[in-house]
This record gives sequence, structure tokens and C-alpha cells, in this order.
Amino acid sequence: MASGFRGVFPAMLTPMTAAEEVDFPKLEALVEYLIGAGVHGLIPLGSTGEFYALNPQERHDVLKMVVKTAAGRVPVVAGVNAAATREVVRNSREAEALGAAGVLVAPPFYSLPRPDELLEHIRLVDRAIGIPIMLYNYPGRTGVDMKPEDLERLAELKNVRYVKESTGETARMSEIIRRCGDRLQVFCGCDSVVLESFVLGGVGWVAGIANVCAAEHVRLYNLLQCQDYAAARDYFYHLQPLFSLLENSGKFTQLVKAGAGLAGRDAGPPRRPLLPPNEEELDPLRVALTAIR
Repeated sequence: MASGFRGVFPAMLTPMTAAEEVDFPKLEALVEYLIGAGVHGLIPLGSTGEFYALNPQERHDVLKMVVKTAAGRVPVVAGVNAAATREVVRNSREAEALGAAGVLVAPPFYSLPRPDELLEHIRLVDRAIGIPIMLYNYPGRTGVDMKPEDLERLAELKNVRYVKESTGETARMSEIIRRCGDRLQVFCGCDSVVLESFVLGGVGWVAGIANVCAAEHVRLYNLLQCQDYAAARDYFYHLQPLFSLLENSGKFTQLVKAGAGLAGRDAGPPRRPLLPPNEEELDPLRVALTAIR
């Protein structure tokens, strides 16, 4: 990984028991499944990993197990998000101490920091660690939109080297790349525009649905890397019904967990307030999964 982070980085789910406790044996098995399928990195404790529903000890234990199980085979980029800067700084230092290769940092939720406040927030995280920072722009979740001009300023910080761009706006991706060049590498965070992202110059894909079908994600990435765009387009259209179903469901985490179970890797329920999907919601998921096999 001398050239930096590249490729498919699954946003890992956090398996749970029926009692909604973290299921560490299944977490270990998930790491092995993903690496065995050929992914290029792992991102635990993101949105798909239900970081917001885990207490500090659980977050520590999840990251420790993922890093230990990965054992240097792929880089681990740890989600470190929280509502207060001091907590994000603490989480980031802990992630570095546990062996994470980088951290994923979104704007703090609920407080809605303005651009100058966000710059100070990221600056304090940047000063606290010596590993790369991947920014996470998903205004639909955080309520804060990091626009290209904001990212250009943030990219001046020494450790800010990547952004997971999840708005799905291709014009925005091209503007980020135009403004920042190699200083800020773009990871696609919206499956519906993954083709465009790589053609525009993106270097990676943070993919929650890879928990369900990792090998298929790696295959699409490899086609794009070979610049076999006709084959990549056809294969993307093969996967698109599944991508669209989950992205537009309003129940992404719930359906990713259910999809992993349907694929033979039980991940248990989400932790409340989220609830498992009902049978009516599972039926189209079964159809979409069958179609990609």
C-alpha cells in the first residue's frame, strides 16, 4: 500500500447476537470473508457498522478485533465519529494506538458546525494523530455538506488525504478532483455513480453492500482498473437492481444485515432503534440477490 489507499473498502457491518450484543466470532468471520473475496481495505465503525449505537468499550473491542484479524493483510480505516471534537480526537488517538492505518471522519452530527468550525474540528484531529484522514461527506446523514471549496481548505492539513464522497453528484466529484488533484483522493460512497467516479479519477469505493457480495464488488473494480469500460458497464447494470434497492430503501443498514444473512453469513439484527426488515421487505431483497448469482 505504498501508493496509498486504493480499491474496494467495505464499510463493515457489526454482527449482533439475537440479544443485540456484539457477536465477535461472526465479526472475525466477516473480516476473513471480506479479505478472502479480495477487498483492498476495511472500514469498521462507520454508518453501516452502527457506530452511533455502540458504547466506547464496544467500539474499542470491535476495532481491536478487526485490526488483529486483518493482521496487516489490508489496511483498516477506523470510523471515529462522535458529536464532540474531544471525543473524535480521543477515538482517533485510540485507533492509531490499536494499529489502524487511517481514520474516517465525518462532520459532527446534530451541532451543524459552519465551515470555519468544521475546519477547526478537523485541524484538531489532524494534530492529534500521524495517520491519514479520510473525510466523509454525507450531508443526508450528518446535516453538514462539505462543499468542494471546503474540502480544498481541509486538504491543506497534513493528514487529510482522502474523501468518501456520498452525495452521488458526479459534477461535485470532478470539481473536488480539479481543485485538489492528488492532495485529496476521492472514494466513491454512492454505489449508483461508481462507474462515473472511477472514470473521473476516483481511486476507491467505500461499499456497504460489499458485506453481502464482496467478490462482485472486486470484480467490478478490476474491470474498471483494466479500463474495460464496456464490460464494467454491463456488469454494473447486472448489479444495479441490488444497489438501487438498498440505497433507496430508507433501511440500508437493516437490509445489508439481512442480505448478509440471506447470503449465508448471519449478522444478527441491527441494534435498536433500528429493527429487522419484515417479510414484505425481504422478498425483493431475495429476488435481487438471486439475480446477481
